Amino acid sequence: MPSPRDILYGPWRAVAVLGVTQVVAWGTIFYSPVLTVPLIAAERGWSLAFAMAGFSLGLLVAGLIAPTVGRSIDHRGGHVVMTIGSVTSALGLLGLVHASHPVAYLTVWMLLGAGLAASLYDAAFASLGRVFGPSARSPITVLTLAGGFASTVGWPSTHFLIGAVGWRGTYLVYAALLVLVCAPLHAFALPRTRAIIEIKSGASAATPPAHLAPHGAAFLLVIAAFASYAFVPSALSAHLLAIFGRTGIDAATVVLIGTLFGPAQVAARICEFVFRRNLHPLVVARAAISLLVAAFAMLAAAGISTVTATAFAIMFGAANGLVTIARGAVPLALFGSEGYGRVIGRIAGPSLIIQAMAPFVLAFAIERASDPAALMLAACFTLIALLCFAAIRRPG
Repeated sequence: MPSPRDILYGPWRAVAVLGVTQVVAWGTIFYSPVLTVPLIAAERGWSLAFAMAGFSLGLLVAGLIAPTVGRSIDHRGGHVVMTIGSVTSALGLLGLVHASHPVAYLTVWMLLGAGLAASLYDAAFASLGRVFGPSARSPITVLTLAGGFASTVGWPSTHFLIGAVGWRGTYLVYAALLVLVCAPLHAFALPRTRAIIEIKSGASAATPPAHLAPHGAAFLLVIAAFASYAFVPSALSAHLLAIFGRTGIDAATVVLIGTLFGPAQVAARICEFVFRRNLHPLVVARAAISLLVAAFAMLAAAGISTVTATAFAIMFGAANGLVTIARGAVPLALFGSEGYGRVIGRIAGPSLIIQAMAPFVLAFAIERASDPAALMLAACFTLIALLCFAAIRRPG
């Protein structure tokens, strides 16, 4: 574990800084729309589908520019790119307050997509990879422990602020947080050291571990695995609780089941942190996806009841918590720390694009087929991810 001096003056300060900024960024940009967008739609006379399409457009833009963000962090550092991301996101939130025309609204969401790409986990992982180099796995795990509380903080805060100052005032407060808290922390407190350079200049006699080249079949399998999995949490976060509710589970119980997702994520990440030395990240990814496949199989075999829905939420949360770590740790272990930001960006791009489309695809499956068919579709994406991870071979 790092010493207090490492946290204050050394590279581990990056984890402390990003732990704060990730909670703020996820809460203000990513988790707030589920509460604010329906209010925006109602006030401006738009359909909810159109209003939510803005958020999906933002994710699509984030996916398209993610590789550029990753390369920029490699070259210029997270202290530059993530500062720009915080300011851009703040401008986007201010834009939502004033964008009364549909075209302006969608344009603002495109701006927010750019800010999102430079503010959330992928940018943070790339920044940690630049600072820590091959030793970034532990910092990534610790950061995801902090990030796991973003929804726990973000949704209640947004709900409280909407009641106190309305959705416009909420976004003004959030824009101020991004400019006055996140941007200065990124600009002035995020370490600027580059571990790769330091490692190369050292006189280490140790043989560097073998790595795969960030192209070819293995790289495509990694992209396909994470992109396939990205469909599942994006689609289910929009529809799962409603599916549970339509089976006859009462609303209060459904909400309670939903609250189990976050703690399950954090618990799984703690376990990964404790046992990580004995487990390759690829093994963690396979185990996490296998757990989710088993959760879908349980629902198919036993049906949806309060007990099975509760078990599914816990298993899903645990799996998602581990896959989030794997998003940062698997590329580092397979492809090395050289150009890590660019690799993360290339992997993140397709995942964000799939994430943007997933809620609409699952809604189409629900409307044209049934809830079980929609769950089967999500299970198929999970199985594809597992097969991709299973086909990847570690470097020799």
